[in-house]
Amino acid sequence: MASQALLVEETPIETKESLFAVPGIHCAGCLSKIENGLPLTPGIQSARVNMGAKRVAIRHDPALTPPELKAAIIALGFEAEPLADPGIDVAAAENRMLVRALAVAGFAAMNIMLLSVSIWSGAEGPTRTMFHWLSALIALPTVAYAGQPFFRSAWAALRQGRTNMDVPISIGVLLTTGMSLFETVTGGEHAWFDGAVMLLFFLLAGRCLDSMMRGRARAGVAALLKQTAPGALVLDRDGCSRWTAADALRPGMTMLVAAGERLAADGRIVAGESGLDIAFLTGESAPVRVQPGDRVQAGALNVDGPITVEVTAAGADTVIADIARLMEEAGQGKSRYVRLADRAARYYAPCVHLLAALSFAGWMIAGAGVHQALLIAVAVLLITCPCALGLAVPAAQIVACGALMRRGVLVKDGSALERLSEISEAVFDKTGTLTLGRPVPQGLRRLWREDRAILLGLSRASRHPLSVALRQALEARGVTPAPLDALREVPGEGVFADYQGEAVSLARPRSLINLFGLASEYRRGEQATLLAFTDALRPDAVETIDVLRGMGIKTLIASGDRPDALEEIARMTGTTAIGHLRPADKLALIGRLKGKGEKVLMVGDGLNDGPALAAGHASMAPASASDASQLTADAVFLGDRLAPVAVTVHVARRTVAVVKQNFALAIGYNVLAVPLAIAGKVTPLVAAVAMSTSSLIVIANALRLKGAAK
Repeated sequence: MASQALLVEETPIETKESLFAVPGIHCAGCLSKIENGLPLTPGIQSARVNMGAKRVAIRHDPALTPPELKAAIIALGFEAEPLADPGIDVAAAENRMLVRALAVAGFAAMNIMLLSVSIWSGAEGPTRTMFHWLSALIALPTVAYAGQPFFRSAWAALRQGRTNMDVPISIGVLLTTGMSLFETVTGGEHAWFDGAVMLLFFLLAGRCLDSMMRGRARAGVAALLKQTAPGALVLDRDGCSRWTAADALRPGMTMLVAAGERLAADGRIVAGESGLDIAFLTGESAPVRVQPGDRVQAGALNVDGPITVEVTAAGADTVIADIARLMEEAGQGKSRYVRLADRAARYYAPCVHLLAALSFAGWMIAGAGVHQALLIAVAVLLITCPCALGLAVPAAQIVACGALMRRGVLVKDGSALERLSEISEAVFDKTGTLTLGRPVPQGLRRLWREDRAILLGLSRASRHPLSVALRQALEARGVTPAPLDALREVPGEGVFADYQGEAVSLARPRSLINLFGLASEYRRGEQATLLAFTDALRPDAVETIDVLRGMGIKTLIASGDRPDALEEIARMTGTTAIGHLRPADKLALIGRLKGKGEKVLMVGDGLNDGPALAAGHASMAPASASDASQLTADAVFLGDRLAPVAVTVHVARRTVAVVKQNFALAIGYNVLAVPLAIAGKVTPLVAAVAMSTSSLIVIANALRLKGAAK
């Protein structure tokens, strides 16, 4: 990767934060080595590893240069490049490379197995030698290409005087291939090219599954930042307007924001009135009325009329940028999670090395000769290769995720299932999460049929959220719109028309708005009718919360809504509710709960929930959520029902149980097979077949999760 400019952030204590792409991060051992090793370098205060994004954030003295920081990472055995764009997806590039290697290994394994059939059938002499050479011509380039992920990782570890899981894998594959080539050149009876390539195929399958299930927290941050406009129409001092990119906006500039546009910067309204959709900050589904003097935020959608805004903050200083930083920091913390497989694998490699070395030494002492002792050592390495162990987690996760997908739950991070199994408290946002997030008009039956027809004609002329909800409700009742004359919409006020010579309108209420919350006012002549709207609970919200309590999970409602708007829902669900929470407040609430030892599941839909979703032990979002929330959450559920939340927790607990069974199967296989290999009863080919069989057993056990979501 070509060297790129370094991204740094100033902090109040005169330090900088630098971001580096480190593709070689694979497991908890890598994470621990980097986070514990970098602070030993003078000038580096701390390091945080984002294992899903394969990225390291280093807090350091400003005097340290990018090359010096890069050298510190390389000294630990990892290749690194500074990041200019935090959105660069290093994991995606590695995924593509692994898939290509898997395809090559799979194609080669099938062809070599076909050639091996003739040898197993009794081919002898020149015929057998020919098939060995044909197998070698396929296997040698395949091992050189498909084995790169393991060879590079093993070499990087060995250069630094350490070991990892890829070292015994690489030694086993290379020794098997080398011994097979030696046997082919010398006309030997056996060659094990099929075992070496098949071993690579299974190992790559496990690594692909694991890599594909890694988290994509950066995607959530990128989607959040896309909420802001790319630029704005700025008014010069001479009265002329010009388009200015968002990164060129500065405090004191004046923006002209038309209806339908998003704000490119934070600011203060100096002229005009309108309604702003700021659900990403408050969670409220209705536009908020603003007027001169009011503060507005970047990313807000101007719904009604044109406004003039004086810029007060732009770029990295905006509220939405602060939310993005909170999401990023919370996501970095979550990357510290250590998978069960990583913890088990930490001591695996040195044990395998020692076992193979002792087998070789023992048979040499027994007088078996170098050739025989080496074959036995290779068999030990192959039969103990951690393929089944590597598949134990991703195989169960991928089957469980498939089962959940059939129930309308999309799980993006397989490791989230383990975190979901540990949940002790669930925190729900209100609007759009516990509720449907769609205004529902009340009291339509009390209106005359003619008035309903007039209302449908008026509501069809507006795209205001309340007008849309009214239109949908009236059309669902089979209402036919009345013919209206002089139909017009006044931005920020409402829709006006004439019906049979009488003035009619659907507009924002002139009074009582604070008492009724979401409301519109229907006027016909001098008669005024207030139309109240409610945000209905999801149909099974109460039942789902009861199911979660039955599973031993506490529940809490945390919302940006007014406390009075939460009272009824809190009463219906029997849950404590906290209102008027900003993004930072929700993040702080999650922090307090975690400080009490709670494993928090955050369920939310708005951009204001993004930091809390990233900070939770696990997180879920409905399909109606903002793009950033969907990408930040570990799982997204479809439809209007809340039951998928409880179903996902149930499946997660089942998945962890199967993962533990897979570990027991993998360990049990080694307990039975290793003594046979050490005793010389297993050839390298049989060892490769046995290893593959253990992998198939683990996969078969994982397939039992297919019905877990029923």
